Amino acid sequence: MGGDHGCGVVIEGVKRALEAGPKIQTIFLVGKQEEIQAALNAGGLRDTRVQIVHATEVMAMDDKPTVALRKKKDSSMARTIEMVGDGRADAAISLGNTGGILALATLKLRPLPGVERAGIATVIPAPDNEFVLLDSGANIDCKPVHLLQYAVMGHIYSRDILGYAKPRVGLLSVGTEDNKGNELTLEAFKLCKLANINFIGNVEGYDLFNNKVDVVVCDGFVGNVVLKTCESLAVAMISMLKKELGKNPKRALGAYLAQNGLRAIKRRMDPEANGGAPLLGLNGIVMKAHGSAREKAIMNAIRVTTETIQHQINQAISGEIARANERIAAVKAVAAAAVPA
Repeated sequence: MGGDHGCGVVIEGVKRALEAGPKIQTIFLVGKQEEIQAALNAGGLRDTRVQIVHATEVMAMDDKPTVALRKKKDSSMARTIEMVGDGRADAAISLGNTGGILALATLKLRPLPGVERAGIATVIPAPDNEFVLLDSGANIDCKPVHLLQYAVMGHIYSRDILGYAKPRVGLLSVGTEDNKGNELTLEAFKLCKLANINFIGNVEGYDLFNNKVDVVVCDGFVGNVVLKTCESLAVAMISMLKKELGKNPKRALGAYLAQNGLRAIKRRMDPEANGGAPLLGLNGIVMKAHGSAREKAIMNAIRVTTETIQHQINQAISGEIARANERIAAVKAVAAAAVPA
């Protein structure tokens, strides 16, 4: 119910996902039953794997997260998260309010053991690889231990979902030297070195698209700025290409000859390829799709969510976080013992 384009677009995305995903047992469409049923009829979706779960309220994009918790207890978003919490569903996908979905998921699902805060993991395409940006907007103010845990979660997501055998994990800073950064990143750097991951140290903006890093770790403030800058730059570059290539017949001919290459680039830069971004670190799987998502993005969000369920990454995250926390506790214990009384 939270998307910008209404039920019909969601239904078409679900229809495509079911056609491409025979292993999917059930998709629950949570929201106002009459609207959903009308969209199902209009879209010709009669798959028996689709079930409607009625909810009387909708969390609006401009609602504050506290509204989701206190005043709209029968919202489609709340009911969806509850279904994951009580085991009726294996995962939740929402196109709605980011703050609301994060607040509801944190309250009703709770973080995994040892995880202090969930983070949004966004996959961003680069010329020769894809990198995971974590956190890309869930938590504006972070502690060093949060960045350590994002590094571990990003490592697991890159390895298990994107297929990088030994993902390179970097801490986003203002320089690559070990002593560059602010108090947050300097302390996080020390902690990341203790984790059982391929931590390559600090990375800066220049490194993101040069195939030097597979997981980029930062707080949600920085991550959200990076994400939106990348998305707007991609749109601007496509717009500039169209404008410049159409200025005269010679350029138009060159564009015609290079059209397959240009289409390949556009596909690589397509933000709908992954459909959304998972909230990692929760005791349940939650995928946040764009409010502006259309059919293709919704289909891909369902596909990526299905892969996440199959790879059981929450179990892997719990194990690695526990080991990282044990290492930090051991180092702190040794340091405390070395201080004279």
